[in-house]
Amino acid sequence: MHKRIGILTCIIMMSAFFNGVMGQRKVKHDIPLDSIRLSDPCILADEVSQMYYMTGTGGWLWKSKDLKKWSGPYWVVDVDENSWMGERPAIWAAELHQYKGKYYDFATFTNNDIIIDTVAGTKVPRRATHILVSDQPDGPYLPVSDEDYLPANWATLDGTFWVDANDKPYMVFCHEWLQTGDGTMEKILLKDDLSGAIGESDLLFLASDSPWSKREVEGKVIPNQVTDGPYLFRTESGRLGMIWTSWVFDVYTQGVAYSESGTLDGPWVQEAKPITPPNFGHGMLFETFDGKSLMSAHSHREENGSYIRIPHLFEVDLTGDSLRVIGPYVP
Repeated sequence: MHKRIGILTCIIMMSAFFNGVMGQRKVKHDIPLDSIRLSDPCILADEVSQMYYMTGTGGWLWKSKDLKKWSGPYWVVDVDENSWMGERPAIWAAELHQYKGKYYDFATFTNNDIIIDTVAGTKVPRRATHILVSDQPDGPYLPVSDEDYLPANWATLDGTFWVDANDKPYMVFCHEWLQTGDGTMEKILLKDDLSGAIGESDLLFLASDSPWSKREVEGKVIPNQVTDGPYLFRTESGRLGMIWTSWVFDVYTQGVAYSESGTLDGPWVQEAKPITPPNFGHGMLFETFDGKSLMSAHSHREENGSYIRIPHLFEVDLTGDSLRVIGPYVP
């Protein structure tokens, strides 16, 4: 647990530094993917511009025509410093989605100056996913509205987007394990224009439901408490699945669950084993312009005393009834 908290603190500090203090960083060109330092990479393949747009923790944007060489980082997020987010919010796990002719940025903001809870001596800051919108894939992205999507006294993160078979938009998100003890995965219905939420959220599953995630407490091996990085998909057979990430002891690892009903309501059944190698997680899925199914994820390593996260691509097979990771993909 202490290592996890230390990693989170490091990311918060890095995010706050890059977001607020530095302003726009120098844009570089022809950068290979494995030379980019980025957590929670999410790639939008935009058919209109025939360009790939990658974002993630930090809120910066990278662009590429071929997934081989990238330009960036570009600063594309603009929030009101008088809102609950504050002057220099940390930004985690930003995702880009195209919906009804516009582009939406689902990003988790943290304001460390607002403490909403204290659990077992640990202060829990205000943290929540907010939705931003732009007419262009490369922004600028502005908040859709000032409305809170979830209760202000909940620490929530990693909101992702899903439109169901009835064209109803939803946010699927995690209620932070630091506050709940056992992290949750939940859904909430959104207004048609994504300007707010409707009603209360529904529990989908708990971190402890996973048979593959583990931790050791007082010499006993028990389920891990972390839910992280949900992303929804359908196989070609129509089966609804969700990739999500937790820990196997001190190793960040990604698994998958499937809905028995084919809807967000589940019940959600966890696969017995992870789907990625150890030290890869917070994945998402997209299709290349030539029709190849890929997953982006990040790995980490320590380098000169710093915690470095690196984006990677995997080729996946969705043609059957389940997601199968074929192996690393090099464009």
